[in-house]
Amino acid sequence: MWRSGGVKAAMLAAGLMIGTMGVAPALATAPQAPTTEQTQAAAPVAGGTEQAAAKADQAPAATDPLLAVDGGPEVPIVDGVGQPKDGLLLNQPQVTPNGERAAWMHDYLLVPIITFISLFVLGLLLWAMVRYRRAANPVPSKVTHNLTLEFAWTIVPVIILVIIAVPSIGLLQAQFKPAPANAVTLKAIGNQWYWSYEYPDHGIEITSNLLKEKGEAGKGERFRTDADGPRLLATDNRVVLPTNTPIRLVTTANDVIHSWAMPAFWIKLDAVPGKLNETSFTIAKPGVYFGQCSELCGARHGYMPITVVAVDRATFDKWVIAKGGKPKAAATPAAAPAPAGEAANAAAPADANAAAPADANTTAADAAGNAAAPANATGN
Repeated sequence: MWRSGGVKAAMLAAGLMIGTMGVAPALATAPQAPTTEQTQAAAPVAGGTEQAAAKADQAPAATDPLLAVDGGPEVPIVDGVGQPKDGLLLNQPQVTPNGERAAWMHDYLLVPIITFISLFVLGLLLWAMVRYRRAANPVPSKVTHNLTLEFAWTIVPVIILVIIAVPSIGLLQAQFKPAPANAVTLKAIGNQWYWSYEYPDHGIEITSNLLKEKGEAGKGERFRTDADGPRLLATDNRVVLPTNTPIRLVTTANDVIHSWAMPAFWIKLDAVPGKLNETSFTIAKPGVYFGQCSELCGARHGYMPITVVAVDRATFDKWVIAKGGKPKAAATPAAAPAPAGEAANAAAPADANAAAPADANTTAADAAGNAAAPANATGN
């Protein structure tokens, strides 16, 4: 019994060893089930171009920034630049050369002079009231002429006027200097009570109206938000102009007299029916600038705002194309004359190139003659 039990145990142990040796290689070589990540990664490869195209069609189209804000470039508004600001005592920051020049004249020439004159006259009045009061002078003076005093109060005002006149004349000349040939023309037309604009060089026309407040707008009508600008200054369509490019502004009106005023540009140009007024300016800094009609033109005179967006020339050209217009080519400077040595070197290749067609023609003639010879021989 012990022997038979031992034989059985040995046979069972041998069977277990053989079974383990057969199963282990099978487990080592069995393929693993693909994971979810592997399936997703392999899907584009298996699907091919069709799946990629389907995903591209389902993807939302990118928003063109030129189509934002009713078809204008999306430019951020800077607080205190191009718009009124609480507590501002002097003028708005200027973004045109003429504006900077005029602001300097106002801040550092006119204000100091008028301040000095006002304080001097006030002090003179107070001194005369105290010095020549009845208690101090019971007997009035009978002096009627003082040559020194009369000379002083005649010459000093003349000198002050000359000091003011010299820079004033130069500033007026700069403000009304004709625009160059490569200027971008903007025609502003005043209406009761909105502005319409034309770009004659680009074939574009837009109409700009005041954006109403949320509680004033009708159902489905667009209303003003903080991204559009301050109250009573935001418009639905903004004027777009390029920076560092001369602008020719032409104004007129269809009904009554209006006035196109932009404080940041130092411009206020009347728009008169049946008449064209013109000025020019150059915007040095990109940004959003706000203005208003500055001529009493009727009941809604205070609801004719102006919004100008200044961008670089490339963005301006893209906006023109997006509006269906044609960009105007910028003027190119004339090429400088080449030195004599460079001109001679440039002439040599030209002569060689000029001679090349003659040789080519001769070769072609010879080829034609050679080709004709077999034809004649065949005909004979």
